[in-house]
Amino acid sequence: MSGLAALVWSPFPDPASARRCVDRLLEEGLVACANILPPMQSLYVWEGERGQAEEVGVLFKTNGDLLELAVARIDELHPYETPAVIGWHADRTNPAAGAWLGALGPGAGPA
Repeated sequence: MSGLAALVWSPFPDPASARRCVDRLLEEGLVACANILPPMQSLYVWEGERGQAEEVGVLFKTNGDLLELAVARIDELHPYETPAVIGWHADRTNPAAGAWLGALGPGAGPA
């Protein structure tokens, strides 16, 4: 999957916890960018019970070669006990974005 872009989606309980996770992944060079989306209403069934919560969504952008590492690291840093962390390879991107994400790798972030 070398050179392909990849995306990871995960909801977080609040902007601060999302920002902490994004900052770490940027520092570690596992993502090139992340969009923290405004609060959204989550309606769900968890352990047989219906629930709802206000969360923020985060869309992480990375290189396809780093997808598994990024998903594992988000899972590790996430404040939820069982977070939803969903990653997939993007089969189409424009050339500039593909080159930007293709250059990503551990150590590529700020020192």
